[in-house]
Amino acid sequence: MQTSSRSLSVFALTMINIAAICNIKNFPLSALYGLSAVFFYALAALIYFIPIAFVSAELATGWPKRGIYTWVSEAMGGRMGFLAVWLQWVENIIWYPTILSFIAGTMAYTFNPEYANHKLYVLFVVLTCFWAVTFLNFLGMRVSGWISTMAALLGTIIPGFFIITLGFVWWFTGQGSQTPLNWSAFFPDLSNINQLVIFSGILLALAGMEMSGVHATEVENPQKDYPKAIFISSLIILFLSSVGSLSVAIVVPKNAISLASGSMEAFSVFLGNYQINWLIPFIALIMSLGALGMMSTWIVGPTKGVFAAAIDGDLPPLFQKRNKKDMPTTILLVQALFVTLLSSVFLFMPSVSSSYWILVNMTVQIYLIMYFIMFLSAIILRYKQPDTPRPYRIPGKYGLHFVAGLGMLSCLFSFLLGFLPPEQIDTGSAWSYELILIVGIAFFILAPLVIYANKQESWNLQKSPRGKG
Repeated sequence: MQTSSRSLSVFALTMINIAAICNIKNFPLSALYGLSAVFFYALAALIYFIPIAFVSAELATGWPKRGIYTWVSEAMGGRMGFLAVWLQWVENIIWYPTILSFIAGTMAYTFNPEYANHKLYVLFVVLTCFWAVTFLNFLGMRVSGWISTMAALLGTIIPGFFIITLGFVWWFTGQGSQTPLNWSAFFPDLSNINQLVIFSGILLALAGMEMSGVHATEVENPQKDYPKAIFISSLIILFLSSVGSLSVAIVVPKNAISLASGSMEAFSVFLGNYQINWLIPFIALIMSLGALGMMSTWIVGPTKGVFAAAIDGDLPPLFQKRNKKDMPTTILLVQALFVTLLSSVFLFMPSVSSSYWILVNMTVQIYLIMYFIMFLSAIILRYKQPDTPRPYRIPGKYGLHFVAGLGMLSCLFSFLLGFLPPEQIDTGSAWSYELILIVGIAFFILAPLVIYANKQESWNLQKSPRGKG
Protein backbone atom coordinates (compact mmCIF):
# COMPACT_ATOMS: atom_id res chain seq x y z
CA MET A 1 0.00 0.00 0.00
CA GLN A 2 1.38 3.38 -0.96
CA THR A 3 1.72 5.69 1.97
CA SER A 4 0.24 9.15 1.85
CA SER A 5 2.22 12.27 2.68
CA ARG A 6 -0.54 12.95 5.19
CA SER A 7 -0.10 9.63 7.05
CA LEU A 8 -0.23 9.89 10.83
CA SER A 9 2.76 8.82 12.86
CA VAL A 10 2.38 6.64 15.95
CA PHE A 11 3.24 9.72 18.02
CA ALA A 12 0.58 11.88 16.34
CA LEU A 13 -2.18 9.29 16.83
CA THR A 14 -1.10 8.82 20.44
CA MET A 15 -1.44 12.56 21.06
CA ILE A 16 -4.88 12.65 19.38
CA ASN A 17 -6.11 9.90 21.71
CA ILE A 18 -4.73 11.59 24.83
CA ALA A 19 -6.17 15.01 23.95
CA ALA A 20 -9.60 13.51 23.17
CA ILE A 21 -10.00 11.34 26.28
CA CYS A 22 -7.90 12.55 29.22
CA ASN A 23 -9.76 15.34 31.04
CA ILE A 24 -9.22 17.06 34.38
CA LYS A 25 -13.02 17.18 34.79
CA ASN A 26 -12.98 13.44 35.58
CA PHE A 27 -10.38 13.59 38.37
CA PRO A 28 -12.75 14.33 41.34
CA LEU A 29 -15.08 11.40 40.59
CA SER A 30 -12.34 8.77 40.54
CA ALA A 31 -10.66 10.51 43.51
CA LEU A 32 -13.50 9.11 45.63
CA TYR A 33 -11.77 5.73 45.28
CA GLY A 34 -8.43 7.03 46.53
CA LEU A 35 -5.49 4.79 45.60
CA SER A 36 -7.81 2.00 44.40
CA ALA A 37 -8.73 4.28 41.47
CA VAL A 38 -5.48 3.01 39.91
CA PHE A 39 -6.83 -0.56 40.18
CA PHE A 40 -10.14 0.40 38.58
CA TYR A 41 -8.49 2.33 35.74
CA ALA A 42 -6.35 -0.72 34.92
CA LEU A 43 -9.41 -2.99 35.05
CA ALA A 44 -11.43 -0.63 32.83
CA ALA A 45 -8.60 -0.54 30.30
CA LEU A 46 -8.47 -4.32 30.00
CA ILE A 47 -12.18 -5.11 29.75
CA TYR A 48 -13.54 -1.94 28.14
CA PHE A 49 -11.10 0.70 26.87
CA ILE A 50 -8.84 -1.48 24.73
CA PRO A 51 -11.65 -3.69 23.28
CA ILE A 52 -13.48 -0.54 22.12
CA ALA A 53 -10.34 0.78 20.44
CA PHE A 54 -9.54 -2.42 18.54
CA VAL A 55 -13.10 -3.30 17.51
CA SER A 56 -13.87 0.25 16.31
CA ALA A 57 -10.61 0.25 14.34
CA GLU A 58 -11.64 -2.85 12.41
CA LEU A 59 -15.09 -1.40 11.76
CA ALA A 60 -13.79 2.04 10.79
CA THR A 61 -11.26 0.67 8.30
CA GLY A 62 -13.83 -1.65 6.74
CA TRP A 63 -16.71 0.85 6.61
CA PRO A 64 -15.12 4.32 6.88
CA LYS A 65 -18.20 6.47 6.20
CA ARG A 66 -20.73 7.69 8.80
CA GLY A 67 -19.26 5.78 11.74
CA ILE A 68 -21.49 3.65 13.94
CA TYR A 69 -24.59 4.42 11.84
CA THR A 70 -23.07 2.53 8.91
CA TRP A 71 -21.43 -0.21 11.00
CA VAL A 72 -24.65 -1.23 12.72
CA SER A 73 -26.87 -0.74 9.66
CA GLU A 74 -24.63 -3.04 7.62
CA ALA A 75 -24.76 -5.69 10.35
CA MET A 76 -28.33 -5.50 11.65
CA GLY A 77 -30.33 -3.24 9.35
CA GLY A 78 -31.51 0.35 9.32
CA ARG A 79 -33.64 0.17 12.48
CA MET A 80 -30.69 -0.82 14.67
CA GLY A 81 -28.38 1.59 12.83
CA PHE A 82 -30.75 4.44 13.63
CA LEU A 83 -30.99 3.30 17.27
CA ALA A 84 -27.18 3.19 17.59
CA VAL A 85 -26.57 6.65 16.13
CA TRP A 86 -29.47 8.06 18.20
CA LEU A 87 -27.88 6.64 21.38
CA GLN A 88 -24.52 8.13 20.38
CA TRP A 89 -26.21 11.52 20.03
CA VAL A 90 -28.27 11.19 23.21
CA GLU A 91 -25.40 10.17 25.47
CA ASN A 92 -23.70 13.42 24.50
CA ILE A 93 -26.87 15.36 25.32
CA ILE A 94 -27.01 13.80 28.80
CA TRP A 95 -23.29 14.46 29.25
CA TYR A 96 -23.45 18.18 28.35
CA PRO A 97 -24.89 19.29 31.74
CA THR A 98 -21.97 17.55 33.51
CA ILE A 99 -19.27 19.41 31.58
CA LEU A 100 -21.29 22.61 31.98
CA SER A 101 -21.65 22.06 35.74
CA PHE A 102 -17.86 21.62 35.80
CA ILE A 103 -17.58 24.99 34.04
CA ALA A 104 -20.03 26.54 36.52
CA GLY A 105 -18.18 25.15 39.54
CA THR A 106 -14.82 26.24 38.16
CA MET A 107 -16.10 29.69 37.20
CA ALA A 108 -17.31 30.23 40.78
CA TYR A 109 -13.68 30.29 41.93
CA THR A 110 -13.15 33.53 39.99
CA PHE A 111 -15.47 35.40 42.39
CA ASN A 112 -16.94 33.22 45.19
CA PRO A 113 -16.14 29.48 45.60
CA GLU A 114 -19.26 28.95 47.74
CA TYR A 115 -21.40 29.22 44.62
CA ALA A 116 -19.78 26.06 43.19
CA ASN A 117 -22.29 23.95 45.16
CA HIS A 118 -25.29 26.29 44.80
CA LYS A 119 -27.90 24.45 42.71
CA LEU A 120 -29.66 27.49 41.25
CA TYR A 121 -26.36 29.13 40.29
CA VAL A 122 -25.16 25.94 38.57
CA LEU A 123 -28.46 25.53 36.72
CA PHE A 124 -28.36 29.17 35.56
CA VAL A 125 -24.82 28.84 34.19
CA VAL A 126 -25.56 25.47 32.54
CA LEU A 127 -28.60 26.77 30.65
CA THR A 128 -27.16 30.20 29.80
CA CYS A 129 -23.92 28.77 28.43
CA PHE A 130 -25.54 25.96 26.47
CA TRP A 131 -28.17 28.08 24.74
CA ALA A 132 -25.60 30.81 24.01
CA VAL A 133 -23.17 28.34 22.44
CA THR A 134 -26.02 26.66 20.51
CA PHE A 135 -26.99 29.94 18.84
CA LEU A 136 -23.31 30.75 18.29
CA ASN A 137 -23.03 27.53 16.29
CA PHE A 138 -25.85 28.72 14.03
CA LEU A 139 -23.20 31.03 12.56
CA GLY A 140 -21.30 28.09 11.09
CA MET A 141 -17.97 26.35 11.54
CA ARG A 142 -15.63 29.00 10.15
CA VAL A 143 -14.01 29.50 13.54
CA SER A 144 -10.43 28.34 13.06
CA GLY A 145 -9.41 24.90 14.33
CA TRP A 146 -6.56 26.36 16.34
CA ILE A 147 -9.08 28.03 18.67
CA SER A 148 -10.42 24.61 19.69
CA THR A 149 -6.86 23.34 20.10
CA MET A 150 -5.96 26.30 22.32
CA ALA A 151 -9.14 25.77 24.31
CA ALA A 152 -8.19 22.13 24.96
CA LEU A 153 -4.65 23.19 25.86
CA LEU A 154 -5.75 25.89 28.30
CA GLY A 155 -8.79 24.12 29.67
CA THR A 156 -7.42 20.62 30.21
CA ILE A 157 -3.83 19.80 29.33
CA ILE A 158 -1.95 22.60 31.13
CA PRO A 159 -4.14 22.54 34.30
CA GLY A 160 -4.01 18.73 34.27
CA PHE A 161 -0.22 18.58 34.26
CA PHE A 162 -0.10 21.43 36.80
CA ILE A 163 -2.31 19.65 39.34
CA ILE A 164 -0.31 16.42 38.90
CA THR A 165 2.94 18.33 39.48
CA LEU A 166 1.51 19.96 42.59
CA GLY A 167 0.45 16.52 43.83
CA PHE A 168 3.96 15.12 43.39
CA VAL A 169 5.52 18.10 45.15
CA TRP A 170 3.00 17.82 48.00
CA TRP A 171 3.70 14.13 48.54
CA PHE A 172 7.49 14.22 48.22
CA THR A 173 7.78 17.16 50.63
CA GLY A 174 5.99 15.12 53.31
CA GLN A 175 2.77 17.15 53.51
CA GLY A 176 0.66 14.07 54.30
CA SER A 177 -2.43 12.69 52.59
CA GLN A 178 -6.20 12.70 53.14
CA THR A 179 -6.40 9.20 51.64
CA PRO A 180 -4.37 6.06 52.56
CA LEU A 181 -1.51 5.38 50.14
CA ASN A 182 -0.40 1.96 51.36
CA TRP A 183 -0.49 -1.33 49.46
CA SER A 184 -3.76 -2.51 51.03
CA ALA A 185 -5.49 0.69 49.85
CA PHE A 186 -4.68 -0.24 46.25
CA PHE A 187 -7.18 -3.15 46.28
CA PRO A 188 -10.85 -2.14 46.66
CA ASP A 189 -13.43 -4.03 48.70
CA LEU A 190 -14.93 -6.08 45.87
CA SER A 191 -17.34 -7.79 48.25
CA ASN A 192 -19.28 -4.53 48.69
CA ILE A 193 -21.26 -4.12 45.46
CA ASN A 194 -22.27 -0.52 46.29
CA GLN A 195 -18.58 0.41 46.49
CA LEU A 196 -18.21 -0.61 42.84
CA VAL A 197 -20.87 1.70 41.42
CA ILE A 198 -18.48 4.64 40.90
CA PHE A 199 -16.71 2.34 38.43
CA SER A 200 -19.28 3.58 35.89
CA GLY A 201 -17.77 7.05 36.18
CA ILE A 202 -14.33 5.64 35.40
CA LEU A 203 -15.78 3.97 32.31
CA LEU A 204 -17.08 7.35 31.14
CA ALA A 205 -13.68 8.90 31.78
CA LEU A 206 -12.25 6.41 29.29
CA ALA A 207 -15.10 6.57 26.77
CA GLY A 208 -14.65 7.85 23.24
CA MET A 209 -11.86 5.61 21.99
CA GLU A 210 -14.09 4.60 19.05
CA MET A 211 -13.21 8.04 17.68
CA SER A 212 -9.66 6.79 17.25
CA GLY A 213 -10.82 4.07 14.86
CA VAL A 214 -11.46 6.57 12.06
CA HIS A 215 -7.73 7.32 12.01
CA ALA A 216 -6.65 3.69 11.64
CA THR A 217 -6.25 3.99 7.85
CA GLU A 218 -4.20 7.18 8.23
CA VAL A 219 -1.21 5.51 9.88
CA GLU A 220 1.47 4.05 7.63
CA ASN A 221 1.01 0.44 8.74
CA PRO A 222 -2.45 -0.02 10.35
CA GLN A 223 -1.85 -3.62 11.42
CA LYS A 224 1.33 -2.69 13.30
CA ASP A 225 1.26 1.03 14.07
CA TYR A 226 -2.36 1.36 15.21
CA PRO A 227 -2.06 -1.19 18.08
CA LYS A 228 1.23 0.45 19.07
CA ALA A 229 -0.40 3.89 19.30
CA ILE A 230 -3.32 2.43 21.27
CA PHE A 231 -0.97 0.73 23.72
CA ILE A 232 1.16 3.83 24.29
CA SER A 233 -1.78 6.22 24.58
CA SER A 234 -3.58 3.82 26.94
CA LEU A 235 -0.60 3.76 29.30
CA ILE A 236 -0.28 7.55 29.27
CA ILE A 237 -4.03 8.14 29.71
CA LEU A 238 -4.17 5.65 32.58
CA PHE A 239 -1.14 7.26 34.22
CA LEU A 240 -2.44 10.83 33.90
CA SER A 241 -5.97 9.90 35.02
CA SER A 242 -4.78 7.85 37.99
CA VAL A 243 -2.19 10.33 39.24
CA GLY A 244 -4.50 13.29 38.58
CA SER A 245 -7.19 11.62 40.69
CA LEU A 246 -4.69 10.96 43.48
CA SER A 247 -3.64 14.64 43.41
CA VAL A 248 -7.23 15.54 44.31
CA ALA A 249 -7.62 12.71 46.84
CA ILE A 250 -4.48 13.51 48.86
CA VAL A 251 -5.53 17.09 49.68
CA VAL A 252 -9.38 17.03 49.68
CA PRO A 253 -11.12 14.80 52.27
CA LYS A 254 -13.25 12.12 50.62
CA ASN A 255 -16.51 13.37 52.13
CA ALA A 256 -15.77 16.93 50.97
CA ILE A 257 -15.00 16.25 47.30
CA SER A 258 -17.42 18.01 44.96
CA LEU A 259 -17.80 16.15 41.67
CA ALA A 260 -18.31 19.42 39.78
CA SER A 261 -15.56 21.51 41.40
CA GLY A 262 -13.24 19.02 43.11
CA SER A 263 -10.30 19.95 40.90
CA MET A 264 -10.56 23.60 41.93
CA GLU A 265 -10.89 22.55 45.58
CA ALA A 266 -7.56 20.75 45.20
CA PHE A 267 -5.96 23.74 43.48
CA SER A 268 -7.16 25.95 46.36
CA VAL A 269 -5.47 23.73 48.96
CA PHE A 270 -2.24 23.39 46.97
CA LEU A 271 -1.86 27.05 46.10
CA GLY A 272 -2.98 28.27 49.52
CA ASN A 273 -0.35 26.08 51.16
CA TYR A 274 2.38 27.52 48.93
CA GLN A 275 1.19 31.10 49.50
CA ILE A 276 0.32 31.67 45.84
CA ASN A 277 -3.46 31.56 46.10
CA TRP A 278 -3.64 34.70 43.95
CA LEU A 279 -3.33 32.22 41.06
CA ILE A 280 -6.67 30.55 41.89
CA PRO A 281 -8.99 32.97 40.00
CA PHE A 282 -6.62 32.96 37.02
CA ILE A 283 -6.58 29.14 36.83
CA ALA A 284 -10.36 29.05 37.24
CA LEU A 285 -10.79 31.57 34.42
CA ILE A 286 -8.62 29.75 31.86
CA MET A 287 -10.15 26.38 32.75
CA SER A 288 -13.66 27.82 32.35
CA LEU A 289 -12.91 29.52 29.03
CA GLY A 290 -11.02 26.47 27.77
CA ALA A 291 -13.86 24.08 28.64
CA LEU A 292 -16.40 26.48 27.12
CA GLY A 293 -14.36 26.68 23.91
CA MET A 294 -14.27 22.90 23.61
CA MET A 295 -17.98 22.81 24.41
CA SER A 296 -18.68 24.98 21.36
CA THR A 297 -17.01 22.42 19.10
CA TRP A 298 -18.61 19.37 20.74
CA ILE A 299 -22.17 20.69 20.40
CA VAL A 300 -22.17 20.27 16.62
CA GLY A 301 -20.08 17.10 16.25
CA PRO A 302 -22.55 14.47 17.56
CA THR A 303 -25.42 15.97 15.54
CA LYS A 304 -23.76 14.91 12.28
CA GLY A 305 -24.65 11.24 12.69
CA VAL A 306 -28.29 12.02 13.48
CA PHE A 307 -28.41 14.47 10.59
CA ALA A 308 -27.10 11.74 8.26
CA ALA A 309 -29.93 9.48 9.47
CA ALA A 310 -32.41 12.31 8.88
CA ILE A 311 -31.17 12.78 5.31
CA ASP A 312 -31.69 9.03 4.76
CA GLY A 313 -35.35 9.49 5.76
CA ASP A 314 -35.25 8.13 9.31
CA LEU A 315 -36.55 11.42 10.73
CA PRO A 316 -39.26 13.85 9.50
CA PRO A 317 -38.19 16.56 7.00
CA LEU A 318 -38.21 19.13 9.82
CA PHE A 319 -35.00 17.54 11.15
CA GLN A 320 -33.34 17.89 7.75
CA LYS A 321 -33.47 21.68 7.87
CA ARG A 322 -30.18 23.54 7.53
CA ASN A 323 -29.53 27.26 7.56
CA LYS A 324 -27.41 29.24 5.08
CA LYS A 325 -24.29 28.23 7.03
CA ASP A 326 -25.16 24.52 6.47
CA MET A 327 -25.87 23.98 10.18
CA PRO A 328 -28.63 21.48 11.24
CA THR A 329 -30.66 24.07 13.11
CA THR A 330 -33.66 21.91 14.09
CA ILE A 331 -31.46 19.18 15.56
CA LEU A 332 -29.44 21.79 17.46
CA LEU A 333 -32.63 23.30 18.93
CA VAL A 334 -34.06 19.90 19.90
CA GLN A 335 -30.73 19.07 21.50
CA ALA A 336 -30.85 22.30 23.54
CA LEU A 337 -34.41 21.52 24.69
CA PHE A 338 -33.34 18.05 25.84
CA VAL A 339 -30.40 19.57 27.76
CA THR A 340 -32.76 22.06 29.41
CA LEU A 341 -35.09 19.27 30.52
CA LEU A 342 -32.26 17.08 31.81
CA SER A 343 -30.66 19.98 33.67
CA SER A 344 -33.75 20.25 35.87
CA VAL A 345 -32.28 17.31 37.79
CA PHE A 346 -30.13 19.90 39.61
CA LEU A 347 -33.31 21.14 41.32
CA PHE A 348 -34.56 17.74 42.47
CA MET A 349 -31.44 15.92 43.65
CA PRO A 350 -29.98 16.56 47.15
CA SER A 351 -26.83 18.32 45.91
CA VAL A 352 -24.86 19.39 42.86
CA SER A 353 -22.66 16.29 43.25
CA SER A 354 -25.65 13.93 43.29
CA SER A 355 -27.12 15.65 40.22
CA TYR A 356 -23.75 15.43 38.50
CA TRP A 357 -23.50 11.73 39.32
CA ILE A 358 -26.95 10.71 38.09
CA LEU A 359 -26.31 12.47 34.76
CA VAL A 360 -22.89 10.82 34.47
CA ASN A 361 -24.43 7.44 35.28
CA MET A 362 -27.26 7.84 32.77
CA THR A 363 -24.69 8.85 30.14
CA VAL A 364 -22.69 5.70 30.86
CA GLN A 365 -25.80 3.48 30.70
CA ILE A 366 -26.71 4.84 27.25
CA TYR A 367 -23.08 4.58 26.11
CA LEU A 368 -22.89 0.94 27.26
CA ILE A 369 -25.98 -0.02 25.25
CA MET A 370 -24.44 1.61 22.16
CA TYR A 371 -21.11 -0.15 22.71
CA PHE A 372 -22.86 -3.51 23.20
CA ILE A 373 -24.56 -3.04 19.81
CA MET A 374 -21.22 -2.05 18.26
CA PHE A 375 -19.42 -5.17 19.59
CA LEU A 376 -22.23 -7.42 18.37
CA SER A 377 -22.18 -5.74 14.94
CA ALA A 378 -18.45 -6.42 14.56
CA ILE A 379 -18.98 -10.15 15.14
CA ILE A 380 -21.96 -10.28 12.75
CA LEU A 381 -20.02 -8.50 10.00
CA ARG A 382 -17.20 -11.05 10.21
CA TYR A 383 -19.77 -13.63 9.04
CA LYS A 384 -22.06 -11.44 6.96
CA GLN A 385 -19.36 -9.58 4.99
CA PRO A 386 -16.14 -11.59 5.49
CA ASP A 387 -14.58 -10.36 2.23
CA THR A 388 -14.95 -6.63 2.88
CA PRO A 389 -11.37 -5.25 2.99
CA ARG A 390 -10.28 -4.22 6.48
CA PRO A 391 -6.82 -2.57 6.57
CA TYR A 392 -6.86 -3.25 10.30
CA ARG A 393 -8.19 -6.63 11.43
CA ILE A 394 -8.07 -8.05 14.96
CA PRO A 395 -5.68 -10.99 14.52
CA GLY A 396 -6.31 -14.64 15.29
CA LYS A 397 -9.08 -17.02 14.26
CA TYR A 398 -11.10 -16.20 17.35
CA GLY A 399 -9.42 -12.88 18.20
CA LEU A 400 -12.44 -10.73 17.40
CA HIS A 401 -14.79 -13.10 19.25
CA PHE A 402 -12.65 -12.85 22.38
CA VAL A 403 -12.13 -9.07 22.28
CA ALA A 404 -15.73 -8.20 21.32
CA GLY A 405 -17.13 -10.84 23.68
CA LEU A 406 -15.10 -9.42 26.57
CA GLY A 407 -16.39 -5.97 25.70
CA MET A 408 -20.00 -7.17 25.61
CA LEU A 409 -19.71 -8.88 29.00
CA SER A 410 -18.14 -5.79 30.57
CA CYS A 411 -20.92 -3.62 29.12
CA LEU A 412 -23.63 -5.93 30.49
CA PHE A 413 -22.06 -6.15 33.97
CA SER A 414 -21.45 -2.40 34.20
CA PHE A 415 -24.98 -1.62 32.94
CA LEU A 416 -26.59 -3.71 35.70
CA LEU A 417 -24.20 -2.27 38.28
CA GLY A 418 -25.21 1.27 37.35
CA PHE A 419 -28.70 0.91 38.82
CA LEU A 420 -27.32 0.67 42.36
CA PRO A 421 -26.89 3.94 44.31
CA PRO A 422 -23.22 4.58 45.17
CA GLU A 423 -22.13 4.59 48.83
CA GLN A 424 -19.83 7.57 48.28
CA ILE A 425 -22.57 10.02 47.18
CA ASP A 426 -25.86 10.98 48.82
CA THR A 427 -28.38 10.42 46.02
CA GLY A 428 -31.46 10.70 48.23
CA SER A 429 -34.18 8.07 47.99
CA ALA A 430 -33.10 4.89 46.21
CA TRP A 431 -36.56 4.71 44.60
CA SER A 432 -36.36 8.21 43.09
CA TYR A 433 -32.78 7.60 41.99
CA GLU A 434 -33.64 4.40 40.15
CA LEU A 435 -36.90 5.84 38.79
CA ILE A 436 -35.05 8.74 37.15
CA LEU A 437 -32.56 6.31 35.60
CA ILE A 438 -35.16 3.81 34.38
CA VAL A 439 -37.55 6.41 32.95
CA GLY A 440 -34.72 8.35 31.30
CA ILE A 441 -33.08 5.30 29.72
CA ALA A 442 -36.44 3.83 28.61
CA PHE A 443 -37.45 7.10 26.97
CA PHE A 444 -34.20 7.50 25.05
CA ILE A 445 -34.33 3.89 23.80
CA LEU A 446 -38.02 3.78 22.89
CA ALA A 447 -38.16 7.19 21.19
CA PRO A 448 -36.03 6.23 18.15
CA LEU A 449 -37.78 2.86 17.81
CA VAL A 450 -41.20 4.55 17.76
CA ILE A 451 -39.99 7.16 15.26
CA TYR A 452 -38.50 4.50 12.99
CA ALA A 453 -41.64 2.33 13.19
CA ASN A 454 -43.74 5.27 11.99
CA LYS A 455 -41.42 6.74 9.39
CA GLN A 456 -42.89 7.65 6.02
CA GLU A 457 -41.52 7.26 2.51
CA SER A 458 -41.99 11.01 2.03
CA TRP A 459 -39.41 11.67 4.75
CA ASN A 460 -36.64 10.65 2.35
CA LEU A 461 -36.40 13.86 0.35
CA GLN A 462 -33.61 12.41 -1.78
CA LYS A 463 -36.08 9.89 -3.26
CA SER A 464 -39.20 12.03 -2.93
CA PRO A 465 -40.52 13.81 -6.06
CA ARG A 466 -40.14 17.03 -4.12
CA GLY A 467 -36.40 16.63 -4.11
CA LYS A 468 -34.20 17.93 -1.29
CA GLY A 469 -36.40 20.96 -0.80
